[in-house]
Amino acid sequence: MDQSRPNANQSGSADRKTVEKNRRIQMKALYSELNSLLPQTSREFLALPDQLDEAANYIKKLQVNVEKKKERKRKLVATSAFEKLNSTGSSSMSSSVDIFVLRKLPRIEIQETGPVLHIFLVTSLEHKFMFHEITRVITEESGAEITHAGYSIVDDAVFHTIHCKMEDCDYGAGCRISESLKKLVNTIN
Repeated sequence: MDQSRPNANQSGSADRKTVEKNRRIQMKALYSELNSLLPQTSREFLALPDQLDEAANYIKKLQVNVEKKKERKRKLVATSAFEKLNSTGSSSMSSSVDIFVLRKLPRIEIQETGPVLHIFLVTSLEHKFMFHEITRVITEESGAEITHAGYSIVDDAVFHTIHCKMEDCDYGAGCRISESLKKLVNTIN
């Protein structure tokens, strides 16, 4: 009985050493991967903790840049929507762009290019069901085929883009689809 006890201690110690060795190997691999993602500078001369601090600072800078880009995108999308909805040609923008856009929602703009309809829909988050209604009208009532559908959310506005083909539809289908969709959107306003 006494002989089995030292073996248990030895096997436990060996297991801990193996786990620690594997952990160190994994940490070195993760460090190498992180190091390869950073811009190349004179990191070879820095101690490991300093290199990790440099990596953390670089990641923080990237996060700040991403936030700035997101804010710029939000402003550009809001400005673009404002210009589309306003369509008076005035180029003066104010800080009330978001408020103006949200008051006038939902809005739809339809462009016909041969057998293809390009539908641009701007809704608020509370009217996001409009997208499903519009796709239903396009596919079920008119028989057109949706080739692309996408959306982008900026604050409380949802910008939808839908492209559909009307090749199998009869002559004048584009006008009927446009009228049906505009009627649907105007019932919400």
